[in-house]
Amino acid sequence: MNEYPTGTAADDDDEVDAPGWSAIDASLASLYGDLAPQHMGTVLGYRLGGPGPLDGISAYYREHPVPHWHYVTYGFSELYDKEQEDDTLSGYGFELTFRLRALPGATEAPVWVFSLLQNLARYVFKTGNAFRPGETMPANGPIALDTDTRIWSMAMTSDPELPALETPNGHLEFVQVVGLTVEEASAATQWSAQQLLDTLLPHMPLWITDLDRGSLLDDPGVAAQVKAGIEGDGSSTGFLYTDVLGVEQHKRMLRAPLVDVTLGARQVDELRSLLPLRIPFGRPFMLAGGGLLLLIEPGDACAATVDGDSVTITMTPACAQDFAGTVRAQAGRYQLAQLPTVSWIVQQTAIRDADGNVVSTVG
Repeated sequence: MNEYPTGTAADDDDEVDAPGWSAIDASLASLYGDLAPQHMGTVLGYRLGGPGPLDGISAYYREHPVPHWHYVTYGFSELYDKEQEDDTLSGYGFELTFRLRALPGATEAPVWVFSLLQNLARYVFKTGNAFRPGETMPANGPIALDTDTRIWSMAMTSDPELPALETPNGHLEFVQVVGLTVEEASAATQWSAQQLLDTLLPHMPLWITDLDRGSLLDDPGVAAQVKAGIEGDGSSTGFLYTDVLGVEQHKRMLRAPLVDVTLGARQVDELRSLLPLRIPFGRPFMLAGGGLLLLIEPGDACAATVDGDSVTITMTPACAQDFAGTVRAQAGRYQLAQLPTVSWIVQQTAIRDADGNVVSTVG
């Protein structure tokens, strides 16, 4: 990427018709006026073989409520001519923003955030999965590489200062990426990402990411609020994707079939915490991966049914608690006393960074 000192990459060519880009600029002008951002744009576009999916990223310096950089992307939405048949959304229907606390005396926006946002764009362009407020995503390591920050995860929320837009190419909203510690991300999964962020907001103005902070759950008052929310509301997380999921059914004469369910150790930890916060509240949970689907739903009895590439397991609240107390995030085979027809086979999980390198293992 090359840096444009002022303006946007679109300014370099007066012949370029970029109504989507202009709509984003107009929204930012209502917040920043004539303030020129630091802008990084791609010389060669992604569709032409360039390395960066986004056409550009701007960073604005702010003094209030604390000194910070406000990054805004250009490229998840349709910036130029309308190409998609769906007239209601502009591209993926969003652009990402990120707020990073500025170091004293800093005059340049940290470059690692530009790389982070481009990596998030690669994920979206590769998978087609758009980011929406209320979602979480692990960074699989420090959000800023080669730092000792405790910020290892991300949550998505609506940017508190940039309302959604109706552009000539369709609707788009500004989704802010917020850095969380591992403990906070776990709480977001067990409760609700947005409710957690709302609880943290008085201690985290504008949801500005601060690499130097510890977990806000270390504050007894915040921890008590979050604990009460989890216990009172249960979890809003009803779906997880996993790289490790297998189902094999073994038929038996005159008896119910035996079912082997293979899971990755990393997902087991999440299931152990989530099922007791879903099933007793009457909420199902879905795990998908490798073309297979595992649906765990509340019921009056514990049972398992296999239908092609999907398996449905019915659990009582007691069965969900049995799972949490029996199955471990360690390689092995586990059996629930209340669901003897299902064996849970746990495999070690590799955690990889954005380049596909294994950074750690679970199980």
